[in-house]
Amino acid sequence: MAITLTDAAAEHVTKFINNRGKGEALRLGVKTNGCSGMGYVLEFADTIEDEDQVFEEKGVKIIVDPKSFIYIDGTELDFGREGLNEGFKFNNPNVKDSCGCGESFNV
Repeated sequence: MAITLTDAAAEHVTKFINNRGKGEALRLGVKTNGCSGMGYVLEFADTIEDEDQVFEEKGVKIIVDPKSFIYIDGTELDFGREGLNEGFKFNNPNVKDSCGCGESFNV
């Protein structure tokens, strides 16, 4: 499988990297966090490590470390607005349960 981006997410990431003036890719991962066990980590990466898995979707490189990949394989990253809030949404088919606030999940 792979990591994919919606058009809205690809547009937002591309715009941010261009405004930042540097960056190789978007790094997506997970860390122990929250009441359900794991939380997503998003950062802009200036380098790609040898062990990283690299996906390219709509002109955007997405990199994932091997430990995180087993939890987020098949995830679609979306970006949207709800009222005054905007942000990324993770459509992860591996999630079995998430906390009430949506900040953490478990598989």
